Amino acid sequence: MTLYSLVWSEIFERKNQLFTSFLAILLGISVIVSIKNITYFSEKAISRELDALGANVLVLPKSASIQNYYSADMQGDVFPEEYVTRLAMSDLQGLDNLSPKLSIPIQFNKKNFILTGILPKSEFQAKAAWQGAGIFARPQGCGTVANLPGSESVPTKETLVRKRVIETLDESSILVGADMASSLGLKEGDSAKFLDMEFKVIGILPTTGTIDDSRFFAHLHTVQKLSNKGPVINAIEVIGCCEQISKGLVQKINSLLPDAKVVTITQIVDTQINTNHMMARLSTLFLVIIILVGGASIANYMYANVYERRREIGALMALGAGSKIILQMFLLKALILGFAGGIFGYFIGSVSAIVLGPWIAGVSVLPMPSLIFWAIGLAILISVISSYFPAKQASEIDPSTALLEV
Repeated sequence: MTLYSLVWSEIFERKNQLFTSFLAILLGISVIVSIKNITYFSEKAISRELDALGANVLVLPKSASIQNYYSADMQGDVFPEEYVTRLAMSDLQGLDNLSPKLSIPIQFNKKNFILTGILPKSEFQAKAAWQGAGIFARPQGCGTVANLPGSESVPTKETLVRKRVIETLDESSILVGADMASSLGLKEGDSAKFLDMEFKVIGILPTTGTIDDSRFFAHLHTVQKLSNKGPVINAIEVIGCCEQISKGLVQKINSLLPDAKVVTITQIVDTQINTNHMMARLSTLFLVIIILVGGASIANYMYANVYERRREIGALMALGAGSKIILQMFLLKALILGFAGGIFGYFIGSVSAIVLGPWIAGVSVLPMPSLIFWAIGLAILISVISSYFPAKQASEIDPSTALLEV
């Protein structure tokens, strides 16, 4: 009889005892897999919402007052454009799509509008100090971005609306907000003259439902010249990684730019932080429970198993089975128990996440294949560690004493 046949015989001979230990591992692993699955897709869903909203961090002049987050750049206060270089050259993690802006009031057709200057992506790439700063790609672990700015799959106009990113923008070209284009009857290819300068409309922006629908967008350097204020801006928009915001990104930007004011959409960020913290605490709680309950259940089963089989173990040792064989027999059984618990726990947890995800977090959830390795590894680790001391005790049984027991 081989080691493997002994183990399988033992497993199927004492099914009831084994089932209790297996159930403890199975339920614990399935709960943790379910929570981690839901948490992952919840974070991704919030990241997509933040992408759709655009900038979630604003850098403003120190004297600026905040009443409306989305119109905070319409105040007259300014600060040097050099602040963008400081951010681009810093080692701060979580900065995505820096967009300096200068907004000034203008009159067109005897109506008041806002002209906002932005820098196209080509301008960022042309500045040696900003090359390689990584400000047009979200850092790893900072959520999901369906399409990268400037890629062919993202329309340039929609990218500008969401992230203030446009590939190129001539100094005599403008983009027009949807409401403004509708009220003024402007369309792509038309000309518009204001502040003694002729502009060509190169595009009408999609509707956003924000103040951007009533703005002109032109090259930042053009707006700076028209304002006669020099190389200044009155806002820097940032799409900040929520994970890094929760680790103090706003405070770090404040330290880097002490003469500026940094604000964020606190409600959205707080929701993200609270959700992440709650799910992380739940995951940790269930991890502790599975280690205590599952480990204790397996250890108790193994100790009882060793006590019940003392004579059998003594007979095996008398027939030539060494202590190493006895130890391997019990640990192999623990490994099989953990492997089965991890496999079935992963599948039950994934199904639970798919069913409960829309109800608990309001997001659609898909299975995460990477979690199967984590689930199996954790289940095997708990099973083997919990079984080691009972197995060690079994390997140290004196065969002559065990065979004398009735």
